[in-house]
Amino acid sequence: MSNDTPNMRPPSDMIFLLNDKPPATQAFLAALQHMLAIFIGIITPPLIIGGALQLTPELKAFIISMALFVSGVATFIQVRRFGPIGSGLLSIQGTSFTFLSLCIGIGISVKAAGGTPEQALGTIFGVALICSPVEMIFSRFIPFLKKIITPLVSGIVVTLIGLSLIRVGITDIGGGQWLLTNKPDLFANPKSIGLAALVLITIIILNRSNNQWLRMGSIVIGLLVGYVAAAFMGMVQFGKISSLGLFAAPIPFKFGFHISWGHVIPMALLYLITTVESIGDLTATSMVSGEPIEGDLYMQRISGGVFGDGVNSAIAAVFNSFPNTTFSQNNGVIQMTGVASRYVGYWIAGLLALFGLFPIVGGLFSIIPNSVLGGATIIMFGTVAAAGIRIIAGSAIDRRGILIMAISFGLGLGVTFRPEILGHFPEFARQIFGSAITTGGLTAIFLNIVLPE
Repeated sequence: MSNDTPNMRPPSDMIFLLNDKPPATQAFLAALQHMLAIFIGIITPPLIIGGALQLTPELKAFIISMALFVSGVATFIQVRRFGPIGSGLLSIQGTSFTFLSLCIGIGISVKAAGGTPEQALGTIFGVALICSPVEMIFSRFIPFLKKIITPLVSGIVVTLIGLSLIRVGITDIGGGQWLLTNKPDLFANPKSIGLAALVLITIIILNRSNNQWLRMGSIVIGLLVGYVAAAFMGMVQFGKISSLGLFAAPIPFKFGFHISWGHVIPMALLYLITTVESIGDLTATSMVSGEPIEGDLYMQRISGGVFGDGVNSAIAAVFNSFPNTTFSQNNGVIQMTGVASRYVGYWIAGLLALFGLFPIVGGLFSIIPNSVLGGATIIMFGTVAAAGIRIIAGSAIDRRGILIMAISFGLGLGVTFRPEILGHFPEFARQIFGSAITTGGLTAIFLNIVLPE
């Protein structure tokens, strides 16, 4: 058997293969199904960061719009492939959850130092931009990288990301950080808890349905149910978006360009971790598309896809959005529909970019009550942690592995539970090691290198 022979399900299971061109109607319908799977995933990071930094609805609407616009541009680059950039597969790009906790940390540190929300955003995007070459460089060394960032290491980091974000989700359930800080007596009031519970229960019920459409749209429907209920309760302030313009022009460096040097190493580490995640996502996409998962063509696509991730994250930073990565949920849509044609990706890219140009789309989501958002994100963040545990479980856990996990989780979560432990460290070091992801991730990488097999 040739190295480039697909070792996935037989082509007869597929309706449209990678290079097939579906009729426009079928391509559009397939694109809509992908949109249903990814839309909330793309807008949730800017929603959460906007809430944590207490941005105005106008600012939140703008960064949501830019997240959609950039995802469209990035998806086109990934699917179309320009030279060494892009995989050429039906691989969809969207805002990465991996960077969420760090972006919030950067923004909060800037505001704590007296910076404006605009400066906080400009700093997040500045750090993301100067670190994006990390992924481009490592795309040229995929085989070597996989020896250092093993499933055990990446699983530990992904688990820490999920555990770190749960605090954000539970705060939103209670009504959000602003309410907790300024009106603590109203935090976790019955209305907020009830709305979050309604969203949570709706998602759980739909997710357990035998209907694939309901399962795929469970989070979207759950948020919609909570949104409508909150509107009837008078908790949605539509007046805040009445001043939004009809068109959102993508303006490079709208919030300036600032650097927080203490956050450069943590950001670079996350780009390293997302490189490994992207390798897994792209391999799965190739597999479900009936394409090879070994050989020269496969390695060319993986390298191009990871390179595209880095380029797209740089483009995202320039156009006021957060780092992008390949989305894994689209692999389920490919399996369900039997459509792996990359030409469908052009439709998806066009729809995303189009939605991003109209502020009303971002505006409607920017005024979602925190408790409604929290009811959904608590599941999403818990799922991230569970995914990390699943990655760890896929590797051989011996005494060495348990030791690496114990020390990485202990130190990573320890600096989160007791940040005072870093009190006598220089400010630069506190910024680097104050994150569970950075401390735990660097510990896992170091121990994986120095501890003998």
